[in-house]
Amino acid sequence: MTPPSPLLSRKELDTLLGGAARAWLDEALAEAAHAAAHGDTAPAERYAVPPWELRYAAAGRHCGLEHADSVRALLLTEAQAGLPALTRLYEQGTAAERRAVLLTLPALDLGATALPLVEDALRTNDTTLVAAAVGPFAAAHLDPHNWRHAVLKCLFTGVPVEAVAELARRSRGDAELARMLGDFASERIAAGRPVPAGLHHVLALTAPGPAAPAAPTEES
Repeated sequence: MTPPSPLLSRKELDTLLGGAARAWLDEALAEAAHAAAHGDTAPAERYAVPPWELRYAAAGRHCGLEHADSVRALLLTEAQAGLPALTRLYEQGTAAERRAVLLTLPALDLGATALPLVEDALRTNDTTLVAAAVGPFAAAHLDPHNWRHAVLKCLFTGVPVEAVAELARRSRGDAELARMLGDFASERIAAGRPVPAGLHHVLALTAPGPAAPAAPTEES
């Protein structure tokens, strides 16, 4: 798989969407802005759903699956979605809807409060969720222990390490990450399985200086 595509701006979407899709998006964003202005991003009644959240679920159908992440991100930011709304959309949504929540986290002023959503995604084996979870929000807020395990999760599930935001900065001089990578490589070799190519790249980044520790090889 490839890392998630960058989210598109409204201006960029307008050049790609047809007239009906643009009109739908205008209405959807207006509903989201109304919710933000009136503080009604949560249901007024127990079983009610704010109109913009219905739009969130329908984004792929109206604007195309290839643009759904970007449309959903615009809705979340326009609605100024807080943690309750994000959690509701994540827990009740499809994998695609969950991915969009994760991709939008860096654009929302939530601090570390949304970490449970990232941690949940990292417990899954859905590579699209794992790739979305290791973006800039995780780089800024995951503690060293959980961040190291997120890197290993990428290697284990086949998510390209290029999806990990700020990989070089957070890996630099991390002896514990280097040890974990070495152990992982040794286990793969002992089991007769290939070592992911990305492991050697990350291992090189853990070096504090120009010399990088060598990963175990099948001959060693």
